[in-house]
Amino acid sequence: MKDGGRLAAAIEVLTEVENRHRPVQASLKDWGTSHRFAGSGDRTAIGNLVFDAMRKRASLAAVMKDTSPRAAVLATFALTWEKGLEALLEALEQDRHAPEALTTAEMVNLTETGAALAPWQQADIPEWLWPEFETLFGDDAVTEGRALATRAPIDLRVNTLKADQDKVLKRIAHTGAVATKLSPHGARIAAKPGAGRLPHVQAEEGYQKGWFELQDEASQLAAAMALAAPGEQVLDYCAGGGGKTLALAAAMQNKGQLYAFDADRLRLAPIHERLKRAGVRNIQVRDPVSSTLEDLKGQMNLVFIDAPCTGTGVWRRRPDSKWRLTEKALSDRLEDQRTVLQRAREYVRPGGRLAYVTCSLLRQENQFQVDWFLGENDDFELVSLSETWREMFPTQPLPKYATSRGELLFTPASTDTDGFFVALLKRRS
Repeated sequence: MKDGGRLAAAIEVLTEVENRHRPVQASLKDWGTSHRFAGSGDRTAIGNLVFDAMRKRASLAAVMKDTSPRAAVLATFALTWEKGLEALLEALEQDRHAPEALTTAEMVNLTETGAALAPWQQADIPEWLWPEFETLFGDDAVTEGRALATRAPIDLRVNTLKADQDKVLKRIAHTGAVATKLSPHGARIAAKPGAGRLPHVQAEEGYQKGWFELQDEASQLAAAMALAAPGEQVLDYCAGGGGKTLALAAAMQNKGQLYAFDADRLRLAPIHERLKRAGVRNIQVRDPVSSTLEDLKGQMNLVFIDAPCTGTGVWRRRPDSKWRLTEKALSDRLEDQRTVLQRAREYVRPGGRLAYVTCSLLRQENQFQVDWFLGENDDFELVSLSETWREMFPTQPLPKYATSRGELLFTPASTDTDGFFVALLKRRS
């Protein structure tokens, strides 16, 4: 396919996503199934156009003075991908499958891009959420928003039960992977610009052998901050597909007992294959339908909660969720988080720890939920992670948005990771 056909396909997919409120990946998959002539490079380019258009939907719409999928895709190609107006005109003129020619207004808007944008448009943040971002990040709010509107890298976590960082980096050197800046067990493959395609790391021999897993660096750090140790009794209460479960297992060196549970049986399903590949032997998977957690009450050294949340911290990877988020959805997540916290606390033994983690940046889901929990449970206290950070990473500064009482917040702009919040609570003996 030529660029013109790719532009037309991206507009078609984005139109379906917006009009039918479909997930982006589902729409892209269906388009590929019905257009089998498109090669892998074409599908990658089309997907990149769609996702980049969604990442910067607000700023592109403001520049183009048009909220349509067509305007977003054309502006993505000319401005975000820095192809320029001339290359766009050529793409539209030389391909019979291309979208209609540019209007005079479109040419003017693509050329005169200096129009004043509101801060929320500059940051590509939903307007209703902008006051929260301003309160949280102050003068850096636009910078943080723009970082959330970029492409994310591929981050890998080395499985220390089978390999070490040097071994993995040597084996996948052809991908351009480098060591992560913070996580001692991470590797990163930088995002590619434009129509560039990232490597399919699941096809690598090292992945098949269980030497590494896909996991963002902030997610790796969140698991590390829980301080899971060999010989402990640990419950991963919202285990999902098992990414953080595997990180906890590696920290425990296959010693002690780790229980993996999730209220959603379908989310838990992939964990079995991942455990086998990783060589983890100290995990019991507790199915929510066929088993119970009654025997674990009051017995755990650590209960880890990767809480259901709005996902504002991972908008780089899921840009469509940014514009679907509503105040009602946020309210629902807040209720879910409180329910999970109150249920999970029952399994913490006296002197044990409760790790509360979200992939959200919003105070309502983070610090405010910790405040609520402490108000409801006077037998728990907040543990400062600031000293833990300094001990684990003596050469690294404390994350910029760490709270005065020791909760940690990672962000794309400040730590070059996904957005994650981590708080550690201790049950009094």
